[in-house]
Amino acid sequence: MRSTRPLLEADALVKDFGGHRAVDGLSLAVHPGEIYCLLGPNGAGKSTTINCFLGFVTPTSGSVRIADRDVTAHPVETKRALAYIPEQVNLYRNLSGLENLAYLAALGGAQRAERERLRSLLVDAGLPADAIDRRVSTYSKGMRQKVAVALAMAKQADVLLLDEPTSGLDPKASNEFSDLLGRLRERGVAILMATHDLFRARETGQRVGIMKRGRLVTELATTDIGHAELEQLYLQHMHD
Repeated sequence: MRSTRPLLEADALVKDFGGHRAVDGLSLAVHPGEIYCLLGPNGAGKSTTINCFLGFVTPTSGSVRIADRDVTAHPVETKRALAYIPEQVNLYRNLSGLENLAYLAALGGAQRAERERLRSLLVDAGLPADAIDRRVSTYSKGMRQKVAVALAMAKQADVLLLDEPTSGLDPKASNEFSDLLGRLRERGVAILMATHDLFRARETGQRVGIMKRGRLVTELATTDIGHAELEQLYLQHMHD
């Protein structure tokens, strides 16, 4: 039976940079098998929230937890539980997709895997078979993201953090990426995605939260709202 405890939790999270408050009392939770989409304009605090979960920045107050462990107190253990896909996935351009996956999986603490299993993970992630042994310098953005998804599967990550992953993707690649996220969700992965893409958030997520000036101004289930209503609600909050 799937656990009902959240795999990702922010509790009254505050992050200040000098005199600027980037995140202001944020509380949210993401459960196993759930995609939570964090919406908001540039500067709303979405990326700072992601970076707090990653342990890249330390909260000013409040806490962030992964798999019931405080990220600040347990930086190594929490990193082992997660995978991260930024807007631009950086891979070694002169290595193939397979070579990148083998190297990065080992760095990330994944158990040593046979090349054929890694090859199978790349196929499962949607990378064309004829691209697996090609240099990454020939890859599109969507193909690099598929290597990153394969890495999450190789690590058997319980948590996936994404920061604007569909930015710059064409509609077909964006749809393929959403399908991949859906498959990870079905495996019980908890996914937190910061995005500007209202349509993709509504299509992919189970819940959406709208951030403005570091605060979570609303949170709702995607089954409770249509595309047009979500857009209207978002614009309303941006103009308040």
